[in-house]
Amino acid sequence: MKADDLLRDKLVLVVDDEKDVLDSVAEMLEMCTVHKVADYETALQHLLSYTYDIVVLDIMGVNGFELLKVAVKRGFPAVMLTAHALTPESLKKSIRLGAVSFLPKERMGDLVEHLEDVVLEGGKPAWQKLFDKVGDLFNKRFGPDWKEKDRFFKEFEEELRKSEGLARDEK
Repeated sequence: MKADDLLRDKLVLVVDDEKDVLDSVAEMLEMCTVHKVADYETALQHLLSYTYDIVVLDIMGVNGFELLKVAVKRGFPAVMLTAHALTPESLKKSIRLGAVSFLPKERMGDLVEHLEDVVLEGGKPAWQKLFDKVGDLFNKRFGPDWKEKDRFFKEFEEELRKSEGLARDEK
């Protein structure tokens, strides 16, 4: 199934304080209905007023972590899309707060494929797919041993491997 088919007619909220990012994401997601929002207050109103299939949140400039909490509470799969907050700490916080994935803006061209993974996972976390596809960038930006330096990531990766093994066993 093609991404256009998987994402067709999905209602997506995109929140970013950069107009060019909003426009680029909307253009990439032309098969979806996209609500573009550039500020926290309007985004909060949208999260409380609509039922979204996917929410894409910037971290800086729009209070993305607070919006993530609301999206998760409402049951919306949320993907963090960031440039300035591309740090292990932001990644960890995104995981802990319930984001289903985290995409660096420099890989924004992969957004459609990335959201397809989220849809294929039924809105559940797509972390293993993210690490498989973007792990090289994280290693380059955070250092090759970034996961080993932090017990959280070591344990998280072990959990991912276990759950992936269980999913294979169920098939």
